[in-house]
Amino acid sequence: MLDISDIMQTVNMIDHQHLDIRTITLGISLNDCAHPDIKTCAGKIYDKICRKAGHLVEIGCEIEREYGIPIINKRISVTPIAQVAASCESENYSVIGQALDRAAKSCGVNFIGGYSALVHKGFTEGDKRLIASIPETLAETELVCSSVNVAATKAGINMDAVALMGRIIKQTAYRTAKNDGLGCAKLVVFANAVEDNPFMAGAFHGVGEGECVINVGVSGPGVVWRALQDVKGKSFDVVAETVKRTAFRITRMGQVVAQAASERLGVPFGIVDLSLAPTPAQGDSVARILEAMGLETCGTHGTTAALALLNDAVKKGGVMASGHVGGLSGAFIPVSEDEGMIEAVKSGVLGIDKLEAMTCVCSVGLDMIAVPGDTSAETISAIIADEAAIGVINNKTTAVRIIPAPGKSVGDSVEFGGLLGNAPVMSVNSAGSGEFIARGGRIPAPIHSLRN
Repeated sequence: MLDISDIMQTVNMIDHQHLDIRTITLGISLNDCAHPDIKTCAGKIYDKICRKAGHLVEIGCEIEREYGIPIINKRISVTPIAQVAASCESENYSVIGQALDRAAKSCGVNFIGGYSALVHKGFTEGDKRLIASIPETLAETELVCSSVNVAATKAGINMDAVALMGRIIKQTAYRTAKNDGLGCAKLVVFANAVEDNPFMAGAFHGVGEGECVINVGVSGPGVVWRALQDVKGKSFDVVAETVKRTAFRITRMGQVVAQAASERLGVPFGIVDLSLAPTPAQGDSVARILEAMGLETCGTHGTTAALALLNDAVKKGGVMASGHVGGLSGAFIPVSEDEGMIEAVKSGVLGIDKLEAMTCVCSVGLDMIAVPGDTSAETISAIIADEAAIGVINNKTTAVRIIPAPGKSVGDSVEFGGLLGNAPVMSVNSAGSGEFIARGGRIPAPIHSLRN
């Protein structure tokens, strides 16, 4: 039972500490939309999304008003389109991407995810067509997000897919050059992608999910930062307990919103994703949380240890507050979306190599990283391979969302606006990886994957 103190704490967190629900995401199965004619398939997809999600935004706003809790994004995720469109006779799936965009706009949501393919062990013809159409689709749509899973602990790393995605990212940057390569901000390459992720750009409605499901992603870096101001100089035991208690309160709020949305939409509640998702706003930064533990600047020695503590404590506190926890659940470190990360990069303390080390213990991976526009496709592929290896060996989800900013070099910045923020262009290693990427084939699954 909540007492008046709990209520006032929550009100204060909302009013002054940037506490919000980052997203309610409605997952929709499109398996019954398959059809040999791509226009018919696209029409069925549009109709079903509008039918199932037509009231999502209305209900989200209704919950906001009743509970006084900001819900920043209302989103949709769908079955990976490479699977739905596999029976289509067309070579170009961008028609379906445009249908997704129209449906998202009709429903009034912020983004729609699921223009996706799962190729961690190999390609189907549908996968190949979907991936080939990504640059065109992301250039010609506004709200569509795309993801490709190239590795899994059980399968190893599909290096042919890794090499291909380096080229696709370069093509996407070129096709959206007038917007600083914005298309790449809507494209993520995964290892061990999860089926119930409510966050973009990587959300899709997995094959193990039901017809429809509501998943909720919470936020709250500002709340955690404020809580740590009261334990300055205390031991890490106290820090961990403080984060756990704070994560419990944040997640409990997410659980309430998830249940309300589930009941009003008439669809099952899926999961609450515990992830601390930052924004470019002052006071809403994961980097500042790490600095509150005693680091002069995020990226200095000790940063990985601090992030490990934060990620673990968030999970331990949050898991007690919700009946079903899933998604990515941890702490995000997207450079362009975190004002503290941006400042750390600008100061020269935080670079890609340190970010890669941090991804060993955080929620996802190298996220919203801007690099020089002339960075080669092979170098991008090698960055993806490194991040995939971390995910595969450690049996965790990792990802790369990288923007080779056309015409930009180190010291410049790219501006995306909104939650996507702005990113300083970071340097990459000048030594080549071309021969490594050209080998192709698969890097085998690690021995510890054989658990059956």
